[in-house]
Amino acid sequence: MKSLKTQHHKLSDPAYQLHVLNDHSESLRNQPKFREKLEEINLYPLKPTGIEIFQMNVGYMCNMTCKHCHVDAGPDRTEVMSKETFKQCLEALQHSKADTVDLTGGAPEMNPHFRWFVEKVSALGKHIIVRSNLTILTTAPKYQALPKFFAEHGVEVTCSLPFYNKSRTDRQRGEGTYDRSVEALKKLNAIGYGTEGTGLELNLVYNPAGAFLPGGQESLEKDFKRQLKRKHGITFNNLFTITNLPISRYLNFLLESGNLEEYMDRLITSFNPAAAQGVMCRNTISVGWDGTLYDCDFNQMLEMPVEEQAPRHISEWNELKLNNREVKINQHCFGCTAGAGSSCGGATT
Repeated sequence: MKSLKTQHHKLSDPAYQLHVLNDHSESLRNQPKFREKLEEINLYPLKPTGIEIFQMNVGYMCNMTCKHCHVDAGPDRTEVMSKETFKQCLEALQHSKADTVDLTGGAPEMNPHFRWFVEKVSALGKHIIVRSNLTILTTAPKYQALPKFFAEHGVEVTCSLPFYNKSRTDRQRGEGTYDRSVEALKKLNAIGYGTEGTGLELNLVYNPAGAFLPGGQESLEKDFKRQLKRKHGITFNNLFTITNLPISRYLNFLLESGNLEEYMDRLITSFNPAAAQGVMCRNTISVGWDGTLYDCDFNQMLEMPVEEQAPRHISEWNELKLNNREVKINQHCFGCTAGAGSSCGGATT
C-alpha cells in the first residue's frame, strides 16, 4: 500500500482536504462551524494555557502504511528532520518551560538522529515520550535494541494497538501486525516496562477501526488489560482512546465508505464544552520535520502553521509570543471535542 502522496491522490493536498470538510456536499456546507461552537461557550478565539508539551514530528517515514494514518506515513515518505533542526529544537528546549518532549512520526525511531536526540533531551532533564507503532521494534537489530535504550533514559513508550485481537488489528494495520506487536510488548515487559514500581511507563493507544467514536476509556482499558494478560501475559500502565480525525487516509476511508456526512454529524452533535476547554493545542506546540511550528499535529498535516503574529519556525522560538497566539481552527477540530474529548493523552474529560 502506497501513501496518498506517492499515489498523487487528490487528498494528499491539504487544501483539498479542507475543501472537502467544508464544501463537499450541501449537508457539510450547512453544518455548524467549529468557530460558532466556541463562540457559544465564550472560548473563541481559542488561546493557549501555556506550553507544557513540546511535540516533534521527526519524519513521515514509517515501516508501515496503516489505513487510517492521519500523517499519510509510510516507507515511501522521505521527509525526515535534519540534525540542524534537531539542534534548533534543543536550543528552544533550553529556554522553554515545557517539561515533556513528545516524539512522533511516522516511526520516529527511523530518523537517523533519533538516539542522539533522546540522549541530549534526557541530559536536559525533560520527560520523553516516544510514540511507537511497536512493529518497528521487531525489525532490524538496531531497532530491536531500542527497548533497552529507552529504559536507560527513562523514556515513556506510548504504542498504537488497534485492538486486543488479531483479526481487528491486522485488518486496520496489515497482516502480521498483531503478532509482531505482541512480540514487542513482551520484550518491553521483560525489561520492566508496564510493571508497577519500575518507573518505566508503557501505554497503549486505541482508535476505532470504523466510522464511530471510541468507547469509554476506562472500560476499554479494563478490557485490554484483562485480554492481553490472559492471552499473552502482557501488562501495561494506561490505555488512551483517540478519536479518528477526518483528515488524510481516514478522510479517504470516510469518502470511499460513504460515511463522511454521518461521521461529521456525529462529531458535531457530540460537541462537549468541557472537552473544548481541554484540547491539547492549548498546552502543546507541534514542531514539523522541517522546523515549522503548528498548534497541533493535525494542523501540521493540513499545513496550517501557527498564526503569522507568532514565530512560525523553531529557529525563531519565542515562548512568550507563542503563549499569546490564537489557535487556528477548522472543521476537523470537532474530532478533539466530541464525547469525552480526544488528545494524544487520550480522553480529556
